[in-house]
Amino acid sequence: MIDIKRLSTESLDFWTQLRQLVAWEAVSDGKISDAVNGILKSVRENGDAALIEYTGQFDQLEVSTMADLEIPLEKLAAAYERLDQPKKYALDQAARRIRSYAEHQKLESWEYVEPDGTLLGQQITALDRVGLYVPGGKAAYPSSVLMNAIPAHVAGVKDLIMVVPTPQGIVNNLVLAAAYIAGVNRVFTIGGAQAIAALAYGTETVPAVDKIVGPGNIYVATAKRMVFGTVGIDMIAGPSEILVVCDGRTDPEWIAMDLFSQAEHDEDTQAILVSDDSVFLDKVQLSIDKLIEDMPRKQIIDTSLSSRGALIKVKDMSEAVEVANFIAPEHLELSVDNASEIVGDIRHAGAIFMGRYTAEALGDYCAGPNHVLPTSRSARFSSPLGVYDFQKRSSLINCSAESASELGKLASVLARGEGLVAHACSAEYRIKK
Repeated sequence: MIDIKRLSTESLDFWTQLRQLVAWEAVSDGKISDAVNGILKSVRENGDAALIEYTGQFDQLEVSTMADLEIPLEKLAAAYERLDQPKKYALDQAARRIRSYAEHQKLESWEYVEPDGTLLGQQITALDRVGLYVPGGKAAYPSSVLMNAIPAHVAGVKDLIMVVPTPQGIVNNLVLAAAYIAGVNRVFTIGGAQAIAALAYGTETVPAVDKIVGPGNIYVATAKRMVFGTVGIDMIAGPSEILVVCDGRTDPEWIAMDLFSQAEHDEDTQAILVSDDSVFLDKVQLSIDKLIEDMPRKQIIDTSLSSRGALIKVKDMSEAVEVANFIAPEHLELSVDNASEIVGDIRHAGAIFMGRYTAEALGDYCAGPNHVLPTSRSARFSSPLGVYDFQKRSSLINCSAESASELGKLASVLARGEGLVAHACSAEYRIKK
């Protein structure tokens, strides 16, 4: 039997227990920070030579030139053509749905003219170049390629540079095929903090980008944090999370497997079920103990659920919503009859899966919305990755002679009130005498 925590809102210290349960500090220790600092400095100073050296050191891949670390675009197309028909169809359909959803997110420029002739507005432009980090080796994340690259292209980004480590030369065909479908422009087989450094600072071969997106290990996350400011980044993501709110009328095996679907990521993943039906919680516990025996990643699921999982009893659905808003989960399943009525009360969640038939796994791969989501309660203040993350906004101001004169009078008073005389004079020169 998996020793998953049982909490109840009836306990006097419930909120303290819950706060402790969801707490996560994704900080690097000093040794990791020092190592990453050294790698960033080396790549910044030595460029391609440092990348070649680190690739041999960390990926056991000995190469002599950067040409050996770049995959030609024709190989991406060949990887796509090698796919069997079911995989090719699944990737194509996932890409189509992601692109369709992204098209609805595009921000458009706008402007208006005031009665005095002042034009005000906002101009939307795309980033010039974006870097996409994709975990590599034995892991295969073609879905991450699609989720990161397609919104960038829809936004209007012209140049997308992908980096993917290939330890011991292992290249994943699905990842390359996804890069082909998503329209990636260049692919380099480099990874780790050195890949982040190359994208941030540029080398003789790898072009510097404006923003870096994509998941990675603690060294990658630490490097992204350190280069932020030189370039933009998507987010610093913690372990994956799922919170299921259920009224007790969904098949308990469905719910158990929904919890597994995130718990199998790694031992630090968090999977929580909230229900107002204690008997249902017992049934889900029984389903967990039964179904886990057939899971290939049984040990990871067991550790995840035992260390960070929970079954939470609330008095009613209103209280369930209160708990959900506090947790602010990456993924929230509303496995209830009236999900469309409840969803309006949810203020904090990365992605919301409504109804009994909407498994979170659909969002990971092919529903359409992005699966790059805020974790560790950051859904309180941040949003899923989207087209808007690859667009910039510039304010537009165009004054007529009349409006410059009137606005100049206001600016003069405020500038002199701040002691900024040159500001005031600049505005005053345009005031009609």
